[in-house]
Amino acid sequence: MRNHIYPMKSGISRTPEFERKQLCSFSVNIGVKCGHDCLYCSTGAMLRMHPAFKACKENPFGHGFSICDPTVLERVAKDAKRIKKQGLVQLCTTTDAWSPEAKQHNLGRKCLKTILDEPGWTVRILTKNMSVIDDFDLIEKYRDRVLVGLSITAPPDKDDVINILEPNVSPIHDRMLALVEAAARGFRTYAMFCPLMPGIANSPEQIDRLIRFAADCKVEEIFVEPVNPRGPGLKDCQQALELWGYSKEAEAIGNIRTKTGWSNYTRNLITNVQSSIRKHSDIQKLRFLLYPSRLLPADLTAIKKDDEGVIWLGKK
Repeated sequence: MRNHIYPMKSGISRTPEFERKQLCSFSVNIGVKCGHDCLYCSTGAMLRMHPAFKACKENPFGHGFSICDPTVLERVAKDAKRIKKQGLVQLCTTTDAWSPEAKQHNLGRKCLKTILDEPGWTVRILTKNMSVIDDFDLIEKYRDRVLVGLSITAPPDKDDVINILEPNVSPIHDRMLALVEAAARGFRTYAMFCPLMPGIANSPEQIDRLIRFAADCKVEEIFVEPVNPRGPGLKDCQQALELWGYSKEAEAIGNIRTKTGWSNYTRNLITNVQSSIRKHSDIQKLRFLLYPSRLLPADLTAIKKDDEGVIWLGKK
């Protein structure tokens, strides 16, 4: 892993798009490329014009590198005091504050403490790394002002497949244990099942396992999202799975590289998630994040007939 340091300019930033997603009003990002190096990651597509990639001589769609900024803490501390109208801030929205390179600088814990030292802030933690449990002692002190979420992208019996797509991430089982411990400590928790990939985590049985798990953890919200088709992520996932002999899963991902395939997959995913939550949890907790621009008219019409729990995003 090539770990780059690049000085950024932002600390705590307003994030209208994530406000529409009902995730947060503010965000803190500790870099522009996360060392978890998930093959489907869409951050490269979103931040491809960021000067950090050129400065570090890296391809925004490439793999095997991270770009973080340890000095972000200085700006976070300044903004935490400066911003008068405080609210819910997510740590992080495009990177992971508990990824391996961030952990080397202890950025997750430091940013969390710096924000929470100012009484008006609430923090939503989102990570794919179970090392967040090292900071449960800090969260304990601010339990009412922290929401703990571990991104879980498949049931644990698919860990072998997920390890290919998320090469530097904690195993699914360990992420689930971290959320279980958070719930057992009485922390506020939420579920993040994003993305649920075809052939890996989108069948009714697989979704049922995840929703039942979320219910057992007494989550406040359940976020679900189809895989983002922007950039080369789906192609990278398909090729990697084929290389490792997972031809069935590779074919399923290959099928959604077309607009028709992605639209049909998304429609069925929404139906399966709604059905499972109605059986095992509370549909009022569902936050299905959906950009409809790639939906076919027939699928769009079908979803709108029952869009309970769907958060429509993108242009009006």
